[in-house]
Amino acid sequence: MSKPFASTQDLTEKKVSFDEIAEGVYAFTAEGDPNTGVIIGEDCVMVVDAQATPRLARRVLDQIRTVTDKPVRWVVLSHYHAVRTLGASAYRADHIVASAATRALIAERGEADMASEIGRFPRLFAGKEEIPGLTWPTLTFASEMTLWLGTREVRVIHIGRAHTQGDTIVWLPKERVLFAGDTVEFGATPYCGDAHLSDWPGVLAALRALEPQALVPGRGRAATNPADCQLAIEGTEAFVRRLFGLVKSRVARGDTLKKTYDKVMAALRPEFGEWVIFDHCMPFNVARAYDEALGIDRPRVWTAARDLELWHALEGAATIAGVELPKEE
Repeated sequence: MSKPFASTQDLTEKKVSFDEIAEGVYAFTAEGDPNTGVIIGEDCVMVVDAQATPRLARRVLDQIRTVTDKPVRWVVLSHYHAVRTLGASAYRADHIVASAATRALIAERGEADMASEIGRFPRLFAGKEEIPGLTWPTLTFASEMTLWLGTREVRVIHIGRAHTQGDTIVWLPKERVLFAGDTVEFGATPYCGDAHLSDWPGVLAALRALEPQALVPGRGRAATNPADCQLAIEGTEAFVRRLFGLVKSRVARGDTLKKTYDKVMAALRPEFGEWVIFDHCMPFNVARAYDEALGIDRPRVWTAARDLELWHALEGAATIAGVELPKEE
C-alpha cells in the first residue's frame, strides 16, 4: 500500500505565538503552520493572510482582541492558496484585497486548490464545514497600491512570480516591516508546486533591497532584526536555487521524474530535511521544477486526483496522471 501524504500524519496542535515586531504590528505564528500578520491603525485593523478556516481565523481574532478592540476592516491575501484564504469570512472585513493575478488564479483553479489542500492537510482544515466557499477579493490592483490606516502607510505590492504568479507582499515603509507571504520561509520548506522557480531569486533580490528591519514569512518564526531578515531570505533562495539546479541537471541527462525525485531528495535532505513539511513538499516541488526545466512556464493545476497520482508514483506506483512510468534500474 502506498503511504499517505506526509502532512496527513501531522496531527499535533502547534503552539501559537503572537509577537509585537513593531509598534502596533504583530506576527501570528504557530511552529511552522501558516502565519498571519496584523497591523493596527488609528481606527481599524488589517490582517495579512486569513488562515485556512474560520475556526483558525478566530484564533487570530482572539489574539487581536488581547491588544485592541478596533474592527478588522482590511484583509490582504498574499496569494490564492486555500490555507491562506478560506478563513477570511470570520473577520467580517469591509475589504478583501488581492492582486489581479491572484484573483485570476482563484477563478481558474480555486475550487481545485481547495479540494487538493483539504485532502493534504486535515489538521489545518479542521472546521472546514464552516467555509462558505471560495474567498473572492473585493478590491484588486495590477502592481502596487498604498492604503492608509489613519497615518500609518501600508504598501501592497504584487512583487512578481515566485511562490505563485500572483505573489503579494505588504510593506510598512516607516517601520520597515515586511509581510512576505510564502515568497520567504524561515526554517520551513518552500512549497514550489505552483512556483516560477526561474523568477523567484529575482523577487528575493527585490525583497533584500528593501532592507527590512522585521519580516513575517509565510511559515516559520518572525524575523525581528535585520540579520534574521536576511537569513530568512538567503535560506529561501538557497533552497530554491539548489532545488531547481539539481532538477535541471537531471532533466538534461534525460532522467525520469521518479529518478530525478530520488536523486534530489538524497541531495537536499542533509541540508534541508529538518525544515517543516520537507517530506510533504518535495514531490510537488520536484514535479513543478521538472516541468519548468522542460519549458512548461505555467504551472499545471493541482487537483486532488493529480496529487494522489503524483504521490503514489513517487512512492513506487506505476503511473502518474494515467501515464505509465518507466521502471527504474
